[in-house]
Amino acid sequence: MNRRDLLKSFAALSATAVGLPFSTQLMAMPATQNRFLLVFLRGAYDATNLLIPTSSQFYYDSRPNIAIAKPGTNTNAALELSADWGLHPALRDTIYPMFKAGEASFIPFAGIDDLSRSHFETQDSIEMGQALGGTRNFQSGFLNRLAMQLNAGSAMSFTEQLPIILRGDTKVSNAALLKAGKNSLDDRQSKIITQMYGNTKLEKQVSDGFEVRGEVVQNMKAEEQSMQKMMNNDGSRDAISSKGFELEAKRIAKMMRDKYALGFVDIGGWDTHVNQGGASGVLANKLEELGRGLAAYKTEMGSMWKNTTVVVISEFGRTFRENGKQGTDHGHGSVYWVLGGGIKGGRIVGEQQALEAATLFQNRDYPVLNEYRAVLGGLFAGIYGLNSRQMDQVFAGVQTRDLGLV
Repeated sequence: MNRRDLLKSFAALSATAVGLPFSTQLMAMPATQNRFLLVFLRGAYDATNLLIPTSSQFYYDSRPNIAIAKPGTNTNAALELSADWGLHPALRDTIYPMFKAGEASFIPFAGIDDLSRSHFETQDSIEMGQALGGTRNFQSGFLNRLAMQLNAGSAMSFTEQLPIILRGDTKVSNAALLKAGKNSLDDRQSKIITQMYGNTKLEKQVSDGFEVRGEVVQNMKAEEQSMQKMMNNDGSRDAISSKGFELEAKRIAKMMRDKYALGFVDIGGWDTHVNQGGASGVLANKLEELGRGLAAYKTEMGSMWKNTTVVVISEFGRTFRENGKQGTDHGHGSVYWVLGGGIKGGRIVGEQQALEAATLFQNRDYPVLNEYRAVLGGLFAGIYGLNSRQMDQVFAGVQTRDLGLV
């Protein structure tokens, strides 16, 4: 094996199994028993068909083809959450029971003040968590700054590459668990790399990185063997796809349950310009899969669920009115989800207003009434007991908002 091939293999390992930079504290137990997972829906999901404004006739007038019916006996109708809001029926067996049990809440009119409506620009701005219009530091993400305030070297990004949100002074590992066994180095190649970095400043980081990779791959092999036995018994008619979020969520939970205080995962494909569907269709299928994954995460966390908070966000919402192709376009305000065994859920929280033509932002979108840094800052302060000085290190100059969820 020549040096060029070796370095290529090492690069593949870094991107898909371990990640750079290696953490020097990967195997340390979290300094806090609380767990926080941020789920980022990349592509801007249609929040208006997730949390349905059932008391708004304007909603039904604006979406003649894709609106979700008002709550009723029809299985395709919205699930009643309050007099004004309903939930997409695709979440009937997963998120709806959590809401009824006080383990799920929704924050409508949430988001960032960025008006670019650009996926990438808005995602970057959210992940940095910095003031708009000022100096932008792409090497400083707000979850990394939070990890520093927690003094916990136990943050993990369950992604192929380290995202902006976890870049910074605190070393963080990343691993895309569904691909953890791919592009792996064999024992001989691993030994060569270990020798290359022996007696250098990176020796400990490389060693820790291989240890994490080995543990992940071993867990995946054991899980796949168990799944294969189950598939042989039932003919695999209802087997979980290896590419599905449900399997990923289970794997994330196993690692966060024992090691990591902070976690991040992103899910793509939420850009629904054409044939979005209503109670069924593209969006409904994705919501159903997402719900199953989050429910599986809860189950896998076991007793740690009571110490866990999960937040689901997206870069922005979508147009309130459907377009000519029975889809929706890039919008502004969105709806955030907050789940957890210890939250005071079962409520729709945050500042709200009636959804009418006159209240739309720029006559097209959900307005942003609950700024994301203030909302997340309030959650972090409540979960971890951080004071205003500490929160200012995470979100500089932001007045946090306590929505009473934790």
